[in-house]
Amino acid sequence: MSKKPLRVAVTGAAGNIGYALLPRIASGQMFGPDQPVILHMIEIPVEKAMAALKGVAMELEDCAFPLLQDMVLTSDVNEGFKDVNWALLVGSKPRGPGMQRGDLIRENGPIFTGQGRAINDHGASDVRVAVVGNPCN
Repeated sequence: MSKKPLRVAVTGAAGNIGYALLPRIASGQMFGPDQPVILHMIEIPVEKAMAALKGVAMELEDCAFPLLQDMVLTSDVNEGFKDVNWALLVGSKPRGPGMQRGDLIRENGPIFTGQGRAINDHGASDVRVAVVGNPCN
C-alpha cells in the first residue's frame, strides 16, 4: 500500500538552510524511506530570490528523488501553506552589524505572525510547525 504524500512547506527555501534541508526531505531522510512528499518552497517576492528558488528546484529535479512527487514554488504564503502537513519556517532576516536580539524580534516577528496566519487559514487541520528563524535560541 502506498502512502499519501506529505505536503511540506519550507520558507526561505533558496537560502542556506533551506538549500541544505530540501534534499534531505526529498530523499526520505526526514520522513522515512517510503514517505512520498510534495515540497512547497516559499521565498520572498524578490526577483533574485525567486530565480535562485527556480535553480534549487531544477537541482532537486536533476536528483530524481523517487519520493519527490511534486514541487510548489511561490512567494505567496497563502499558496505556499495550502494543505501542508508540515511547515518548516527557516527563512528569516539575519542579524546585521550592531543588531540585538530585540531588533531581530521586531524585524522577524511580523514575518512569522503573517506566516502563522496563513498556516492557520490554509494549512491542513493536523499541520505541524517548526520555527527556526532568527533569533533561534
